Amino acid sequence: MAQKSGTDMALTILHTADWHLGRRFSWLPAEQELRLTRARLDVVVRILDLAEHRNVDAVLVAGDIFDSPDPDDEWWRGLQAELRKRPWTRPVVLLPGNHDPLTARSVFAVDHPFRAALPSYVHVVDDDRFTLPIGDTAVVLAMPCRQHSGQSNLVSSLPERKSGDERFRIGLIHGQTFDIPGCQTNFPIERGAAIARGLDYLALGDTHGFCEVEPSAAVPTVYPGAPEAMTFGEDGTGNVALVFFPRDRRRRALVEPERVGTWTWRDLACDSLSGLRALAKDSRLRQTVLRLKVEMTVPLDEYDEAGRIIDELRGSLSASPRVGVLRENTSGLRLRVDESLKFRDDLPAVLKNAAERLKARAKDEPELAERALHQLYTLVRQSH
Repeated sequence: MAQKSGTDMALTILHTADWHLGRRFSWLPAEQELRLTRARLDVVVRILDLAEHRNVDAVLVAGDIFDSPDPDDEWWRGLQAELRKRPWTRPVVLLPGNHDPLTARSVFAVDHPFRAALPSYVHVVDDDRFTLPIGDTAVVLAMPCRQHSGQSNLVSSLPERKSGDERFRIGLIHGQTFDIPGCQTNFPIERGAAIARGLDYLALGDTHGFCEVEPSAAVPTVYPGAPEAMTFGEDGTGNVALVFFPRDRRRRALVEPERVGTWTWRDLACDSLSGLRALAKDSRLRQTVLRLKVEMTVPLDEYDEAGRIIDELRGSLSASPRVGVLRENTSGLRLRVDESLKFRDDLPAVLKNAAERLKARAKDEPELAERALHQLYTLVRQSH
């Protein structure tokens, strides 16, 4: 397909999901928590900018827009303000998911102030028979989640194609497919659901990694994933899906992931000073959530250098942190206490004796003795 955005394309949509605005990270200090929570709204701005740049015909948000049905005001007001500043006519469809289900008191309820001030181009899926035409070319069919969990297959409730309806039919659903390892089958979606309902594309939300379910099937069934990861071990996050529908109806819609996320979550065990040095040189650390475990036994000078590097990564009152969010475990950083541990030859006798006593004590109280030896080393070095 040489020109996806050219005359051979009848329709282009941007499919996204799982923004989780207002997500809390209570295990972090307040400043770091706010940084990650704010990142969820920042990425929404980039998604809407991308939609404008690519001149898509519609933006579909497949659920879990908010992390709860009643988020703090600052998050729904932030999204509302971002939507209101754009003089669009292209439709944006917001689907309640299982984290932010449509209830009488939810942010999506008709009498909630979030709904009251949304621009006319934004459509909230608040009807089990929601239908939204996109010009004469396509139609969006959707059904909201009305509770946090359920066993009903929401795709099966979408209407079938009527005779003579030649529009692109796009399903918008939040739920889990049986193809995903470890899935809880919450609002389960069976294989072949898109074909069975006469759809040309099934836009899903719930799974946080980009995934095209049954990639060889005639109809794409796609999870775009969360645009920003929310925990360690989430693969395939940071994307939206751009979907191109060809004018030739015999051809399958083309789906491409587009990177929008900026944060990376890393779990790293470091067992050498060279590895720690390499980490400190990584230019991407400012946008990284790093869980660092240091496990190495090193001589005195390397122990001192390792400590300095970790302090630089962490930051201080006088220096900005090198890592965006750092959770470090340095209990495995140990000082090698053996015959190789030597101080300067001109060290005063009283300090030499102190060093020898600490080395002997390291057999019974290693952590305490190691810290004391390092402190002694630091004092001696500073006075030299």
